[in-house]
Amino acid sequence: MPGIKGPSDYSREPPRHPSLKINAKEPFNAEPTRSALISSYVTPVDFFYKRNHGPIPVVDDIERYSVSLSGLIKNSKDLFMKDICKLPKYTVTATLQCAGNRRTAMSKSRTVKGVGWDIAALGNAVWGGAKLADVLELVGIPYLASITQSGGKHVEFVSIDKCKEENGGPYKASIPLSQATNPEADVLLAYEMNGEPLNRDHGYPLRVVVPGVIGARSVKWLDSINIIAEECKGFFMQKDYKMFPPTVNWDNINWSTRRPQMDFPVQSAICSLEDVSVVKHGKINIKGYALSGGGRGIERVDVSIDGGKTWEEATRYQRTGVPYIADDSSSDRWAWVFFEAEANIPQSAEIVAKAVDISANVQPESIGSVWNLRGILNTSWHRVHVRVGQANL
Repeated sequence: MPGIKGPSDYSREPPRHPSLKINAKEPFNAEPTRSALISSYVTPVDFFYKRNHGPIPVVDDIERYSVSLSGLIKNSKDLFMKDICKLPKYTVTATLQCAGNRRTAMSKSRTVKGVGWDIAALGNAVWGGAKLADVLELVGIPYLASITQSGGKHVEFVSIDKCKEENGGPYKASIPLSQATNPEADVLLAYEMNGEPLNRDHGYPLRVVVPGVIGARSVKWLDSINIIAEECKGFFMQKDYKMFPPTVNWDNINWSTRRPQMDFPVQSAICSLEDVSVVKHGKINIKGYALSGGGRGIERVDVSIDGGKTWEEATRYQRTGVPYIADDSSSDRWAWVFFEAEANIPQSAEIVAKAVDISANVQPESIGSVWNLRGILNTSWHRVHVRVGQANL
């Protein structure tokens, strides 16, 4: 078992950057400002969104810290950090996004339940660690396996983190074994973030990173890995983070009728402007991010300055000055793409952005069509309003 410094509580929270927008204090949930979010393709750790369901765990004895592997396998095993660090190290540039990103805008349509995120509940980092496929080989599960000899079909990750939704038990989630054992899926047991050891907010000493999938499955502060026959039965797999139609409310909801959300849909947002902005001149820069789940690249980003009546294609890039090609091997397939466009606006304008991925999935026009009672996956066109004038008028 990991070396824990007593029970975690809110009195031992780590320091955070003062510019973060705090959406909840206990448990701590915060996001950067829009402009800070797109100031760098790789998000600095300080500005990477903080998503928590309980107090931040404290691991005080890294030598004693271990992760147990057990379940539907022949031999269980305890892995210490030195064991994980002996495995080949990989770096994967991947964007993690909370399923509740842009929930605040959805709640303006109809009330939803959850932390009120603006558009910055995501971040892009260079994660370093061992591939989960290599870790599972240590207990006899080969690459590309979809079932173990004992009938295991899913890999469950259990956290040190304790949360009220699990009645004081640990946070947990799972992914299919076929994804976990596929080296091309780039699922990591990560111990580094942007070239430095994970900090406490982001899962020190070890976390899972599942690229292309909603952030809820990238379990932090890893305690154990279980090979199981069915999906994890935890709260956040079975009673949360599922996409329901707009007709479902808290009186008629049946959680069992929907699968747990995994890949996130195509998404984009304008970050260079607030919801309502006053600018001095009619010529403006429109900048933001776009991404899609499952490793699907961004084929294009369309920008409109007349509320969506007419469109122009924005420039896309991951590295400044280098054109982004969605399915090129040099592109970071799990990462966001930045977009930029210049426009001359009249006295006032509704500016809209929408992205299209390589499978021709496109963001829906209205919030109403994707509204759901938990306020997840608001991928509707992102709209901001701009007028030319004096800021103090």
